Amino acid sequence: MSAPQAQHKRPLLVELGTEELPVKALPGLARAFFDGVVEGLRKRGIEVDGDDARPLYTPRRLAVLLPGVAAEQPEQRNEVLGPYLNIALDADGQPTRALQGFAAKAGVDWQALERTSDNKGERFVHRSVKPGARTDALLPEILREAIAAMPIPKPMRWGGHDYGFARPVHWLVVLLGKDVVEVELMGVRSDRMSRGHRFMHDKPVWFSTPDDYVESLRGAKVLVDPDERRARIVAGVEAEAKAVGGSARIDAGNLEEVNGLVEWPKAVRCGFEPEFLAVPAEALVATMEANQKFFPLLDSDGRLSEHFVGIANIESNDETEVRKGYERVIRPRFADAKFFFVEDMKQGLAAMGEGLRQVTYQARLGSVADKVARVAALAEAIAPQVGADPALTRRAAELSKNDLQSRMVNEFPELQGIAGRYYAMQDAALDDLAHDDRVAVADAIDEAYRPRFGGDDIALSPAGKVLAIAERLDTLAGGFAAGLRPTGNKDPFALRRNALGLARTVIESGFDVDVTPLIDAAIAQLPAAVQPHADRNTETLASDLYDFILDRLRGYYADKGVPVQHFNAVAELKPKSLYDFDRRIDAVGTFAALPEAEALAAANKRIGNILKKADIEVPGMEDPALMSEPAERALAEAVEALYGETAEALRKGDYVTVLNHMARVRPQVDAFFDAVMVNADDPAVRRNRLALLRRLSERLGSVAAIEHLSI
Repeated sequence: MSAPQAQHKRPLLVELGTEELPVKALPGLARAFFDGVVEGLRKRGIEVDGDDARPLYTPRRLAVLLPGVAAEQPEQRNEVLGPYLNIALDADGQPTRALQGFAAKAGVDWQALERTSDNKGERFVHRSVKPGARTDALLPEILREAIAAMPIPKPMRWGGHDYGFARPVHWLVVLLGKDVVEVELMGVRSDRMSRGHRFMHDKPVWFSTPDDYVESLRGAKVLVDPDERRARIVAGVEAEAKAVGGSARIDAGNLEEVNGLVEWPKAVRCGFEPEFLAVPAEALVATMEANQKFFPLLDSDGRLSEHFVGIANIESNDETEVRKGYERVIRPRFADAKFFFVEDMKQGLAAMGEGLRQVTYQARLGSVADKVARVAALAEAIAPQVGADPALTRRAAELSKNDLQSRMVNEFPELQGIAGRYYAMQDAALDDLAHDDRVAVADAIDEAYRPRFGGDDIALSPAGKVLAIAERLDTLAGGFAAGLRPTGNKDPFALRRNALGLARTVIESGFDVDVTPLIDAAIAQLPAAVQPHADRNTETLASDLYDFILDRLRGYYADKGVPVQHFNAVAELKPKSLYDFDRRIDAVGTFAALPEAEALAAANKRIGNILKKADIEVPGMEDPALMSEPAERALAEAVEALYGETAEALRKGDYVTVLNHMARVRPQVDAFFDAVMVNADDPAVRRNRLALLRRLSERLGSVAAIEHLSI
């Protein structure tokens, strides 16, 4: 950038003032508006100093603040190619109609045209230079484009106008340096006047330059920087928690929503009657966070306390009234939760299961009770394979859906499993169990739902892990058999999430089990109405389901930074154990870092191509007597040694050792391809060399299809 250009840069401020914007969409709207303005400037060649800039917003405004924007575009240079000389000039060197037309279109005399050459010869060209447009002249169009591109699924209309936006627009500020840029958007003309806090500053806020923006609004009780607002919320909540000797539970999602609800946050500590703490803490937390956007406070032992913090959007003269209001709205919900919990405890978890026969899981897959029976059978079969107690696991499975009939879960659906854990710990029907066994059953009922969301932990207990696997196996098998597999963005039975949850549980638990017979068992016990028919056998259905599970792992490993080539190399072998799949992925990552990896991958790809093109029968073993070349014999000896050195490691799944041994044969492989002609004239020699290469390729591909690592 030249010095004169830098001197012409001025700060730019655009603020769109509205009614309160939808809180969940607010960050995305702000980002889209910011990106649209910056992109609109840059695509027109207007230089922008904004690498550190970011969207600014509050519930009532979206803002773009850029520290430096060029005052105008650079010179606009244009070049239009005209006719070649043999077409443009006649035999006397005079312009033809083609050249005259081109010159007239360019608005110049033909003799003013320049000439250029390409591989077809010399031709006429018109070159022009005109000053760049002023930024202030381009901004109206840029802003309209940015607004039109914003993700607003249901625009609101107001005042009988034919335009719409996320919420009605009330004011518009557009400043380039000290100057107001004249723009009219959605019936509002731009000026330098903004608005402060709705209740704490009822006067207009006047900006001399964009540099005044953040500080002037702060003086008007508006924190327009979302990071500053968020930090103040966190500091306020933590200070209130410290004041009562505890800590704060600050959920990231809840924090983001609260940040989008306030312009001047003020933390207000509140409380509720300690008797409500007898209710499952998760129900109270759900009420505080999801329904009221409050922050629960924990005691010194990390348990839920009778304190919580609300974030007011005002510094009240009478904070006591604000506190009373927050406490008043939460008390009825807590009272309902307590009532539901007490009534559910009277009924008991085991008794709740009687109603599951009348609840349809899916029309072709039967009732929820039918699903429970299938999951219980699967869980009991899987348990001994992974060291879990089959009887306890089955007991947990049989009770795992009972809380769906509880009043608590009916009111708080997100407590599925969690409520069941509480009820299992108190139900007299489980008094036959020792305390530790009761805890194991109760925990498994809760953990069957893990992972509940992306990034959530898998189940912790052995029975919980088995139940989580069995639950997802039945859901996947039933969904595929009933024709409910996902299409596009539609996945009504959450089969993608279930497949990833199944894979994660198996892998992260270290369960080295063959998944294919488990899939077969899940399919075999499905209702007759969805059993595979002659045109679609069980083997095909099971294979499709296994491929679906593997495909979910693609994103899982991508998130862990595993290159797609490594994933494809292992996926091509379709290991039956998902845990084994994971060990192979790790080993391939280690192998790929070796200097020999690329050459061996390329060699294996070459061998594969040679074998595909082979038009003669290849024997299963090479014959040393047919080997005449030293490099050929050296490779045969190396392959034989490789088989001997890696057999036990392969059996044990020690894939790093296998691949390290493979790396040692690179010199012999390179020498073979340098010195030996595979497609020899003698058919016997040719077959023998192909046999050697096939044996080498089989061992090179025993851990993964390493040819995928070749660039």
